[in-house]
Amino acid sequence: MSSALDYWPSPPPWGWTADDLDRLPAEGPNGEPDFFKHVELIDGALVFMSPQKRFHQRMIRRLTEALDIQTPERLSAVDQMDVKLGHRMRPCPDVVIVDTAAADDDDRTFYTPDEVHLVIEVVSPESEDRDRKTKPFRYAEAGIAHFWRVENNDGSPVVYVYELDPATGAYGLTGIHHGRLTVPVPFPLDIDLDKLPR
Repeated sequence: MSSALDYWPSPPPWGWTADDLDRLPAEGPNGEPDFFKHVELIDGALVFMSPQKRFHQRMIRRLTEALDIQTPERLSAVDQMDVKLGHRMRPCPDVVIVDTAAADDDDRTFYTPDEVHLVIEVVSPESEDRDRKTKPFRYAEAGIAHFWRVENNDGSPVVYVYELDPATGAYGLTGIHHGRLTVPVPFPLDIDLDKLPR
């Protein structure tokens, strides 16, 4: 039986699947180190993520820390872990809030939508369309109740907060936060945004 990589660089005849990501080697087909380290599956296509700018990396780390301090014991903040949304959809959000039982499983390579309570994407130039259009639509379609999009506004974060409308199955914007983010859901949170990128 052939593997998906036997057809590289073309996709396999059946297309890439979410489970194929668990079978990718650490190095690339020609021995490139960490070739598949930063890859996600979007609508059946492998997307290789570009090296991130310092703002992006700091926001991920500081947001994860700020969330972890304020999460209830049953929940945990985790950064850069895949969420398997379907057979051909396995994005790697920047930060997720998941059930602690799922976060404590060190053998996991992905979470499922029913384990995810909040997804956060920090937008970078190469991911604008995915983070603003494709991924939010797919997260909503999978039933994930809360989505935040973080944008860089001249070195300061702006957080766009969305909540799933159960009647339409789409996200509705509930707030645009500058300086300070205070929300009651998915649990009470108060984050000083101005301190995050420092």
